[in-house]
Amino acid sequence: MDIKRTVLLVVFSLSLLMLWENWNRYNGGPSLLSPEQPAQQAAAPQPGGDASLPQPSTTPPATASGAEVPAGAAAEQGERIAVTTDLLRIEISTMGGEIVRAELLKHKDSADDSKPVVLFETGAGRTYVGQSGLIGGQFPNHRTLFTARDGARALETGDSLELVLDAVQNGVKLTKTYTFRRGQYEIGLKHAVTNDSGAAITPSVYVQLVRDGSKLQGDSAFYSTFTGPALYTDADKFRKVSFEDIDKAKNPSAARTTDGWIAMVQHYFVSAFVPLSKGSHELFTRRIDQNLYAVGAIMPMGEIAPGASAAQEGKLFAGPQESAKLEQFATDFDLVKDYGWLTIIAKPIFWLMDQIHKLLGNWGWTIIVLTILIKLAFFPLSAASYRSMAKMKLVTPKMTAIRERHKDNPQQMNAAMMELYKTEKINPLGGCLPIVVQIPVFIALYWVLLASVEMRHAPWLGWIHDLSAPDDLFGILPGVNMPIGLLPIIMAASMYVQTKLNPTPPDPIQAKIMLFMPLLFSFMFFFFPSGLVLYWVVNNILSIAQQWVITKQSERAKA
Repeated sequence: MDIKRTVLLVVFSLSLLMLWENWNRYNGGPSLLSPEQPAQQAAAPQPGGDASLPQPSTTPPATASGAEVPAGAAAEQGERIAVTTDLLRIEISTMGGEIVRAELLKHKDSADDSKPVVLFETGAGRTYVGQSGLIGGQFPNHRTLFTARDGARALETGDSLELVLDAVQNGVKLTKTYTFRRGQYEIGLKHAVTNDSGAAITPSVYVQLVRDGSKLQGDSAFYSTFTGPALYTDADKFRKVSFEDIDKAKNPSAARTTDGWIAMVQHYFVSAFVPLSKGSHELFTRRIDQNLYAVGAIMPMGEIAPGASAAQEGKLFAGPQESAKLEQFATDFDLVKDYGWLTIIAKPIFWLMDQIHKLLGNWGWTIIVLTILIKLAFFPLSAASYRSMAKMKLVTPKMTAIRERHKDNPQQMNAAMMELYKTEKINPLGGCLPIVVQIPVFIALYWVLLASVEMRHAPWLGWIHDLSAPDDLFGILPGVNMPIGLLPIIMAASMYVQTKLNPTPPDPIQAKIMLFMPLLFSFMFFFFPSGLVLYWVVNNILSIAQQWVITKQSERAKA
């Protein structure tokens, strides 16, 4: 039992340190645990061309035709064409035919719910664009001016519309065709090349998602979610690549494959590209410039004879991490929904949540019902743990007496404690082992609630209008910028009741620490999403009810 107390004390001390660290970072202070990173040096331009152009790893870099176009001049020369569907509003620049803005019309901005979420965007310190073009010669790329063909710009009737862009350079014509469909975050992307140069060419199509490494406004300092590139192939499976690893050249080497996809992931939302044409292609991650990164694919088109044409097809995704949409887009694409290292447990939990939600239609009540079901599934284990704790509570006076009697002789004290456990038929680890078995399930549920975009702006009842945002029923506490909500207060009260139901530690210092732990831990819950706090509150209330009944039964049996 002393070992258990020591472990709890260590966990509490580390938690207190992390709490102070996160609070300091939340208010803009320097990190106490990690030094500030030095300013990053700008990446050197690639030999013979524009650093923003990707190059195959298996062939020497070709001269980039767009090298003469400065990055700052591109936006000034191009016209932005807006295409609107029932789910998306996409802006594509005629300079390079790149996607420079993507609004998700069904999802509200966290800071201003009158505006939609913006995924792709440029300006105001943000860079997040989708680029494509040709490499392997003096060919059109994302620095080339395109011409847009006439056509519909809003999906008012029918199920799809196309935006077609053309560019010609040195007798090589590139036609980009974006296809938008009703009810889809998926965008078709076709590159068609016509060779009128008079000589054979061997171009490659590239598609890359380019993003700065800055955190999004509103990201919490009290929990962390992954932001950065991701790649998938059948051989290497799903891999996340942090911006820090790219800076340190620890990102994986470009992979040659006939399958797979690339993505740029952030909390709740994702963009991605999947090559659809047959043949080998190369997936890569790289650093373009200071705080600017790319993940992409290079797809060789083979030799195109004079007067001949060839095409390469793929599809883009720009939208929320809704499981149903992700599963339809590509093989294992739902892995971008970051459930951590317990994905194998988290995915069935979300499936169960989804089934409950189909019946109830409210994610708040879904969380409550799911918590009850999980509690019922672990009822026998929890009961065994609480029975052990109840026995420990009954013999606490005897344990205290032993500590007082042998306080100067630890060996005799431990021997007397073991004799007491044997006499009373108590397993000192009996309260721990059942809990340890349940921990992976509860951690997986935590990640499900944290990662699911379905919780974003989902109401429960009364004052809870967004299960992904902190509960702020009583407003923001002046001076410390802290939301004060009812659920975290109930959470603190429930943790205090649980502490009183547990055996009192014989050591007075440990007893005081265990008493103040609910208050200190609950401080963090003021910053956590209300959906997570709701789960913990319901779980604690059920645990208190079960533990109280078992404790009373043990006391009556002892009497």
